Amino acid sequence: MFVASAAATAAQAPERVLLATEGEGYLETVDGYRVLHLKGTPEDMGRQHGCLVKEAVVANCTYLLTGGERGVEPLWRSLAGGVLNAVFRGKMPDRYVREMHALAKAAGLAPNAVIACNLVPELFHCSGFALLSKATATGDLYHGRVLDYGVDLRLQEHAVLIIQEPNGRQPFVNVSYAGFVGSVTGMNTAGVSIGEMGGGGVGQWTGVPMSLLVRMALEDARTLDQAVAVFTDTPRTCEYYYVIADAKADSAAGLWATPTQLLRLGPGERHERLPTPVEHTVILSAGERYGRLVERIRDGFGRFTEEKAVRLMDGPVAMKSNLHDVLMVPGKGVVYVANAARDGAPAWQQTYRQFNIRRLMRQRPPEPRRKPRAVTVEPPPPPSQPRIVSP
Repeated sequence: MFVASAAATAAQAPERVLLATEGEGYLETVDGYRVLHLKGTPEDMGRQHGCLVKEAVVANCTYLLTGGERGVEPLWRSLAGGVLNAVFRGKMPDRYVREMHALAKAAGLAPNAVIACNLVPELFHCSGFALLSKATATGDLYHGRVLDYGVDLRLQEHAVLIIQEPNGRQPFVNVSYAGFVGSVTGMNTAGVSIGEMGGGGVGQWTGVPMSLLVRMALEDARTLDQAVAVFTDTPRTCEYYYVIADAKADSAAGLWATPTQLLRLGPGERHERLPTPVEHTVILSAGERYGRLVERIRDGFGRFTEEKAVRLMDGPVAMKSNLHDVLMVPGKGVVYVANAARDGAPAWQQTYRQFNIRRLMRQRPPEPRRKPRAVTVEPPPPPSQPRIVSP
């Protein structure tokens, strides 16, 4: 297994190609990976999103709501297309509804279709960890996130890294898919990172949809406690688990949340479902996957580099349905991202690409000779072996 050295390639500038612009937003590729920059009001960001990746938004929403036998099951499609929209009417923060309406208009879709697609995560019910500085060789906090559902939904074909700068709120990066305004994996410029894991409780839709809660925390929190407060103080749905990390405080928390209960675990704290904690870490998983993850972390404790930390997410910690794996280094503003292949091969077997979010925000790519326009960007072919690409 070949893993490229981040240090060896640190001097190499990534290949950035500007594809399209819309107001203050723009779409680029960074070494072949789509990166979408959104900025401004909810209406601005929705319009930019819908215009810049229109084809991907339409394809993604169409398949999710009307796709073939390998897509969302027909019962779930009917729920997302009608019942869920009615259930969540009035419960979603107004700014996100406005953004989704603007996105739909720009992409030429019905608003209810875009809203329905954004509610799909509520129908599914993965592993996550945070390694504090004493657990790593570099003294950096590492936050790993394994997303284990949905390869048959073809979301990986519409993968996009979204760097978002909402007016008056924290800029953040969202490891996402075309058409989605919520988040299940993200990190903000204050050094707070969040990853979600689904549990049970499908149908307990009494609060704000989970992916919008995560985004609220990314936009509004500058500290771990502020991020946790978003989940404690806002009505919630279903059963979810979260790992939240704060690089500046060198701390993290694991949350178990239902509509009526919330439990917070700090680094090294034990719970009956998590019987073998490791000091200076937060580890959330289940069954054999939890045991293997604990074993790997103990074996490498104090010696983890970024390249070694991504390997914590290899199978069997990641399942066959492994949609994406992400390693976030929030203190440096760096994320590593791997997506499942088009044929459904799990994310951990694919290329991890490194993105320096601060660098990408600081300077936009140069204007091409011809006026940039929106195009469909095919994801790069999977490598023969897992590796890291680190510009």
